[in-house]
Amino acid sequence: METSWFSRLADGLSKSRERLGEQLNVLLRRGPDLDAAFWEGLEDALIGGDVGITATTEIVDSLRSEAARKALPDATAVLEHLVSRIAEEFVDGPDPFELSPVTILMVGVNGTGKTTSAGKIARQLTASGRSVLLGSADTYRAAASEQLDVWAQRAGVQVVRRERGADPAAVAYDAVSAADAAGIDVTLIDTAGRLHTSTDLMRELQKVKRVTTEKSASPVQTVLVMDATTGQNGLVQAKEFNSALGVDAIILTKLDGTAKGGVAVAVSRELRIPIVRVGVGERIDDLRPFDATAFAKALVLGE
Repeated sequence: METSWFSRLADGLSKSRERLGEQLNVLLRRGPDLDAAFWEGLEDALIGGDVGITATTEIVDSLRSEAARKALPDATAVLEHLVSRIAEEFVDGPDPFELSPVTILMVGVNGTGKTTSAGKIARQLTASGRSVLLGSADTYRAAASEQLDVWAQRAGVQVVRRERGADPAAVAYDAVSAADAAGIDVTLIDTAGRLHTSTDLMRELQKVKRVTTEKSASPVQTVLVMDATTGQNGLVQAKEFNSALGVDAIILTKLDGTAKGGVAVAVSRELRIPIVRVGVGERIDDLRPFDATAFAKALVLGE
């Protein structure tokens, strides 16, 4: 991973690292002994960093066994193994944005950054020589269409849309029809943000996916865009979207604005879904492919 991107990732995770680091420093200051109090303190630190109870339990149990097996001498030695152990919690999987041809539905609750993420990825993909088409299936929010237009102009790609208030599934149908006819590599369909608790809106999204899958000549992937600032609430949202739609991959945005970056571990570990992109800022190059080791290192060490 290039140094400049790792530096931005580490900076973006600074709030999360401070929250986790304060508690880890307490463990180091209390002495080197690997007693029950140390292991309880490590659990508290990880849970406090929003890593989640399930992932925390597995990480600590694993480190405890490793400490006994390798006769690790002290707390410092255990914490040195923490980075690799956190990295191992992340699920590997194919990156939908590397497939071709492919149709990708961008889904999530309101305000997670779906439209911005779709635009940034469109620009990145076209810069690498691939053809992209954008579908504006967020037909309720006028700003979404305008926002997508700006990104489309930057990327030099076509946007398929209908009038405001139109059936989102109809837009998706039009988008995949146009993409199939033109032999497009990647079709990105931006959907309206919706609360995971809204049965009607989730049912509408299921219709969008059904129509897209039936019409598209290319494989259809569903990518959940998640706001890291929501922490464990984001995990609840992700479970609902996965249950309703079957999520193939996750984009985690706004890591630079939260102390809850550890939620990435919980989401990937508990849902068994790969995180394929992370965002740490507004610039186009602040959304990058996910690297588990680099993320864990930035979260724990920042160096």
